[in-house]
Amino acid sequence: MIKSMTGFASLTRDQESVTLSVTIRAVNHRFLDVQLRTPSSLAALEPRLRAIVQQRVARGRVEVSLSMQSRKPPAVDVEVNEAVIEALAAALERARERGIVNGALTAGDVLRFPQAVTVRDRQETSDMDPALASAAEGALAEAIDQLDGMRTSEGHHLRAELDTRRAQLADLFERGAAAAEAGSIALRARLAEKVKELQADAGVDEATIAQEIVRFANRSDITEETVRFRAHIEHWRALSDAPEPCGRKLDFLLQEMNREINTLGSKAEGPGVPELVVSLKAELEKMREQVQNVE
Repeated sequence: MIKSMTGFASLTRDQESVTLSVTIRAVNHRFLDVQLRTPSSLAALEPRLRAIVQQRVARGRVEVSLSMQSRKPPAVDVEVNEAVIEALAAALERARERGIVNGALTAGDVLRFPQAVTVRDRQETSDMDPALASAAEGALAEAIDQLDGMRTSEGHHLRAELDTRRAQLADLFERGAAAAEAGSIALRARLAEKVKELQADAGVDEATIAQEIVRFANRSDITEETVRFRAHIEHWRALSDAPEPCGRKLDFLLQEMNREINTLGSKAEGPGVPELVVSLKAELEKMREQVQNVE
């Protein structure tokens, strides 16, 4: 199946205690490269999140960002430094006795001294909340569904483009094979004429000449290359219709097709063959560029 490696997905899910946000970006890559960014509170969940991505994506660089925002007021701990407060009260009492200040130490006075009262965010327990873990996995799975839908949609456009170019490539090769066959027939005719001229020479071994003609003509025969190229075209169709990812296999097929085209150019003779080989290579390069986007 032809599916694009590029895609994007983003979603937000509200839970009872937190809001989860997932963003996924996927780009081309030779292999599967998963990059995860999660809050420290979900660090223990990373192996399971990575496995979810690996089950659904075969190739590409996939960047997953999962953020979490609490929907409850943050819990705090208030610590009172009694030693500091007692020291303040004693100092205030001495100042009062000397007539420097009036009045008693109030709560407002205490709060003006950061050393007297400390307010800290309460440290949550390190145990993973099963409900939160399940919600994070579900949100990631939904985001991957969105990503897969986008990659599949782009894959349909890639499939249409590649199918058109594959048909053009097959047509060009058939024209090249036909031109090569015509060139081979013309070559045999020229050689046959040459043999007739040599037959007048009594010292020439006709059997040897005939063998050389056959050997020379066979060197320009591209029957095997034509059969293999047609097989590659049919294999391409089968891979495109199969449900499995096929990007790397298609890239390999293009390498094999390029080999057959090179052989066609080196062996075939005939009018228009060089121009057809150039067109084949140009079309093949366009297909190779597109296949780099296929998963």
